[in-house]
Amino acid sequence: MGFISKFLLPDRVDFDAALLKQAQINRLLVSDLYKACANDDREALNAISIVALRERKVKVQNMEVLLDVFITPYDKESIYRMITQLDWITLSVKHFQLEAEVYDTHSLSEYEPVLKTLLEMATALEDGMSKLASKDVKIIFNRIDQIHDQYDHVVESCARATGKLLQQDDYKRIIRHKDMLLQLKEIAKRIHISANTLEDMAIKIV
Repeated sequence: MGFISKFLLPDRVDFDAALLKQAQINRLLVSDLYKACANDDREALNAISIVALRERKVKVQNMEVLLDVFITPYDKESIYRMITQLDWITLSVKHFQLEAEVYDTHSLSEYEPVLKTLLEMATALEDGMSKLASKDVKIIFNRIDQIHDQYDHVVESCARATGKLLQQDDYKRIIRHKDMLLQLKEIAKRIHISANTLEDMAIKIV
């Protein structure tokens, strides 16, 4: 049987660990963004690109393995969606970083409350994905529900902040900060979509 397993049966890949690694880097990215904005630290903001590059390498590696492997714990489409959605979280963080640099925002600390919620969402996603291997669906669904609620909170917070902006007369400030708030919503949306994919994967292991 050992000979058969080694030479005839296709390799199995631990996609739970592979996807979790991507989610962990995403959580680190959002954490770094939160700290950079809370402390209004431009150097820390610029350093996010280094972590984003790490995630991109893991994403490419995961995609290559997915294309080559024969046996997967979930259908390949679900794994593909998770790989790409996790990468979209990274891209959304990078886009916020880019806008912060180009717009030369006077103070990043005003985004701290929303970013705190985003960090909680990214942490919940990481925690939920860490429970796939043990098939602890109760905790997974709990984290997914948490992310759904927090996504609503981010959308509401950004809407209220935009409403306050529109009461001002400085149209340049309105445009600049409205774009930044939209990008924060985009980060939240990508985490939310990843949570939906996690739910789909979890249902298949019940």
